[in-house]
Amino acid sequence: MKPIRLLVGYAPGGATDIVARSIAIKLQETLGQPVVVENRAGASSNIASEFVAKSAPDGYTLLLGTIANATNMTAFKNLGYDTMRDFVHITQFMTAPSVLTLHPSVPAKNLREFIAVAKQNPGKFAFSSSGNGGSPHLAGELLKMRANIDLIHVPYKGAAPAISDLLGGQVQMSFQTALSAIPHLKSGKLNVLAVASKKRMATMPNVPTMAEAGLSDFEVSSWNGLFAPAKTPPHIVAALYNASIKALQSADIKEKMEAQGAEPVGNSPEEFRSFVKSEIDKWEQVIVKSGAKMD
Repeated sequence: MKPIRLLVGYAPGGATDIVARSIAIKLQETLGQPVVVENRAGASSNIASEFVAKSAPDGYTLLLGTIANATNMTAFKNLGYDTMRDFVHITQFMTAPSVLTLHPSVPAKNLREFIAVAKQNPGKFAFSSSGNGGSPHLAGELLKMRANIDLIHVPYKGAAPAISDLLGGQVQMSFQTALSAIPHLKSGKLNVLAVASKKRMATMPNVPTMAEAGLSDFEVSSWNGLFAPAKTPPHIVAALYNASIKALQSADIKEKMEAQGAEPVGNSPEEFRSFVKSEIDKWEQVIVKSGAKMD
């Protein structure tokens, strides 16, 4: 029996890869055929994305699409694929909202106070990110735009050193995953000002959303979902969609996602496609206005 290949544009062991492998097992059980995860890392997932975009639309070659497929549309020139034209968007697997964290040395206990202090001290505060062009970087740029404040971006090679220097006070602010933020919230080493999602997170019920904290229309999440090549027949899309929804409803998948500070989604192909387009449009504005570069 011919296996289904699920391509991941990142190295094994990361959050995206973990989701892919967990879902692949469930898809295999439901579809009754092998589902093999294949890692093709590089170029901010563009290598894997282009490969799937140019594959036969027969349901045997799929992509775990991510927020990079939205940001790359603006960040890269001469991209070898088009995220809207070259894919069928089957369903969103998960969302992991970004969390705004602040070093205790900054005299602000909430978002409104931080914005006020930042306006009084333009260019004084720096925010760390895991690298140029990633969602923590773009979240910081979005905050600068929406709050009209001047912050310095300090990119690092990965999330660990970005968090380390935040804890040490070398930088004052950072957008992190909930998984990264919760231990430091509990220890008091960092102040968590807000979560960049529509609703509060079950793992941090006392932390307000950005809207509740005073900045409306501010949502930043890492996300991923199932993409297939354009022109994949509707009956194949339906089979993959139904199998994906069944997987996302399973208790162990929900548990694994929650352990990563994420939540399962499972929207319709139409809803997912609309969401991807909205992400492309939103991040285009941020990237163009900020001049953000990709690593």
